[in-house]
Amino acid sequence: MSSTGSNGSIRIGYYICHCGHNIAGTIDVAAVAEVIKKIPSVVVCRDYKYMCSDPGQELLQEDIKEHNLNRIVVASCSPLLHENTFRLATEKGGLNPYYFHMVNIRENASWVHEDKEQATQKAIDLSRAAIQRVTFHKALEKRQVPINPDVLIVGGGIAGIHAALTLANGGKKVYLVERDPTIGGHMAQFDKTFPTLDCAACILTPKMSDVNRHPNITLWTYSEVVEFSGFVGSFKAKIKRKPRYINEDLCVGCLDCIDACVYKEAKYKDEFNVGLSNRKPIYIPFPQATPQVVVVDPENCIQVKRGKCKQTCVEVCDREAFDFDQQEKYEEIEIGTTILATGFQTFNPEKTPYYGYGTYKNVYTSLEVERLVNAAGPTGGEVILRDGKKPKTVGIIHCVGSRDAKTNNWCSRVCCMYSLKLAHLIKEHSDAEIYNFYIDMRTPGKGYEEFYDKLLQEGVHFVRGRVAEVTDWAAEKEEEDKLIIRVEDTLIGAVRRIPVDMVVLSVGIVPRENAQEMRRLFNISCATDGFFLERHPKLAPVDTASEGIFIAGACQGPKDIPDSVAQAGAAAAQALALIDKGFMELEPVTASIFEEECSGCKSCIPLCPYSAISFIEEKLKAEINEALCKGCGTCVAACPSGSIIQNLFDDEEIFSEIDGLLVQY
Repeated sequence: MSSTGSNGSIRIGYYICHCGHNIAGTIDVAAVAEVIKKIPSVVVCRDYKYMCSDPGQELLQEDIKEHNLNRIVVASCSPLLHENTFRLATEKGGLNPYYFHMVNIRENASWVHEDKEQATQKAIDLSRAAIQRVTFHKALEKRQVPINPDVLIVGGGIAGIHAALTLANGGKKVYLVERDPTIGGHMAQFDKTFPTLDCAACILTPKMSDVNRHPNITLWTYSEVVEFSGFVGSFKAKIKRKPRYINEDLCVGCLDCIDACVYKEAKYKDEFNVGLSNRKPIYIPFPQATPQVVVVDPENCIQVKRGKCKQTCVEVCDREAFDFDQQEKYEEIEIGTTILATGFQTFNPEKTPYYGYGTYKNVYTSLEVERLVNAAGPTGGEVILRDGKKPKTVGIIHCVGSRDAKTNNWCSRVCCMYSLKLAHLIKEHSDAEIYNFYIDMRTPGKGYEEFYDKLLQEGVHFVRGRVAEVTDWAAEKEEEDKLIIRVEDTLIGAVRRIPVDMVVLSVGIVPRENAQEMRRLFNISCATDGFFLERHPKLAPVDTASEGIFIAGACQGPKDIPDSVAQAGAAAAQALALIDKGFMELEPVTASIFEEECSGCKSCIPLCPYSAISFIEEKLKAEINEALCKGCGTCVAACPSGSIIQNLFDDEEIFSEIDGLLVQY
C-alpha cells in the first residue's frame, strides 16, 4: 500500500452508517467496523446511526482535524443520493473533497441479500476495496464555466408558456419555439378545466397574450429546432422557421383573406377541431390564436402548389401581407440553458379495434368531445352526432390505452377526472343519460373527490369493470341504431349489455411521436415508457443528465394542468438559479488525452454519447472538451492505445480496488 499522502502518510477515517434498519437490519455494522479498524492505514473507525445527518457530518469534520486524517471512506447508501453531501463535509473539514470515497453497502449488500452473514462479509469486502483505492486518490479541482443568461424553451403549451413568463418576468431573455402556427397546446382545445370547471380559454388566453407582447420573449411559432450543440452555459441552436406565406409584421388578423379565398367551401380537415370540421387553405387555427396571424397551407393552396390562383386573398389584403415567395429561413441563437416542454399526444384508439373507433361513426375520442362541447367548436357547443342526432344515452369508457398490458401499463392520471368533466358537460349540453365505465376511480388531487361526489349527485351512472367490446349488434328492436357496450359489472358480478347512442373513449397520454428524435437532438434520455427521463424522480424531477437542459410538463410523464404548471415553474427556477449564479461548476471526474500517445485513430469519437470528443486535423490528434464530458468512461475503455485517462478512475485506483477485494487482514 502506498505510504505517501497529502501530509506524508496515509491516515484514513472509516465510517459505516446504520441507515436505520436499511443497512443495520441485514448487515452487522459493528462486525464490519471491527475488521476494518485492523487495516494499518485506518486511524479512525466508527459506526454511526445516520452519517448523513448534521451530527454525523460534524463528527467526520472533527475527526479530520483532531486525527489529522487525509482520506475519508463512508460506507452507507447510494453515491447518487449522498456522495455530494460527504464531499462537502470532507471539504469543510479541510480536505480536498476528492480524497473522499463512498461505498454503497445499502443497494449493493443490505437490500439485495437476505443472508446476514454473507451480506456482512460483502460489506467488509467492499469497504476493504475502498480503503485500498482511496489511498491513490488525487486532489482534484472543479472548473467553472460562465453561463449565458439567455434561455431557449421548446414547446408553447401551458408548461412552456408558464416557464417563459416566469423567466421573462425575472429579466431574462427567452426564445420560445413552437412547431404549430399558434401557442396554447392541448389546453387551447379544452372547453373547461376540472375540478373547478373554469373556462380553459379564459385562463389560457391572457397568458398567451402576455407571451406575445412581453419585451423579453422572442416568439417563433411554426418553427422547429433542427440543430443543437454546446454545453451548459454555452449552447447553440439552429431554428427552422417554416414559411407562412404571410408577413407576420403586417398581418393584423382581420381574416378577410379567408372569406375571399377562391375555395368557396372549406374542404380540408381542421387539425384544431380534430377533423370534426373543415377549413380552407388559408386559415387561423382558432379565434384566440397567438400570434393572431393567418397561415397558408402549402399542401393545398393552389398558388403555392401551381402558381395559378386568381389570388383573391391578395386583392382584399390592404396591408399587402401576402408573400408567396417566402422560403424557409433559419435563426441561429446562443443560449445558456434550455427547457423542453414538448408535451404529449393522445393514444390512438384504432389500436383497440374492439371499441369500434373508426368503424362506428358515433364512437368519439375524448378530445373530439372537448371540441363538440366547446362554444367555439364545430357545432357551437351543441352535442350533435355525426348522423345529425342528439344523443339520449352516452357511454364513457375509461382507461383506453392506459393500464393495459396490451397497450400501455401506466396510468395516464387525467383520464378519470376529464371523464367526469365530460360526463357533466355532455349532460349539461344534451340532458343525456350518462354511463361511466371505469376500472378504478382515481381522484387524488385537490377538490377531485368532491367533484366525483358532485357527479354522483347529478345522477351519472358508474359501472365498475373493463369494457369488453362495443358493437352494433341489436338483440331487440329497441336496440336498433344503438351501440351496444358489453361489460362485466364487478360490483354486481354480472355481464351487462348497455345500448347507447354515443360512445366516448377516454384516451390516455402517450409520448409524442418525435420524442426519440428530440432526445437525440438534445442529448438526453427517455425512460422505458418513452417519456423524457429526469435525473432523479424525487430529488431532481426537472433536471436531465445533460447539465443545463431541463424538462417540464407532460413530456416528462402524464400530468394534469396544475402539475404541468408547477413543474414548469420548477424548471424555470432551476434555470434562474443557474443564470443568477453566473457560472457552472464542472465535476473534475472527466477524461483527458495524452497527446503524445494518441494515434489519431478516431475510434473514440463516434462512441462518445455526449459528443465531447473532436479531431484536430492540424495535430492529427483527438481532443476532449471537458465541459461536455460527463465522465462515463466509454472512451477510456475503448482507446486501443491507452492514451485516454479519467480522473478518479485511473488504472492505479481501479487495480488497487481490485487488490483490496482479494487481500485479507
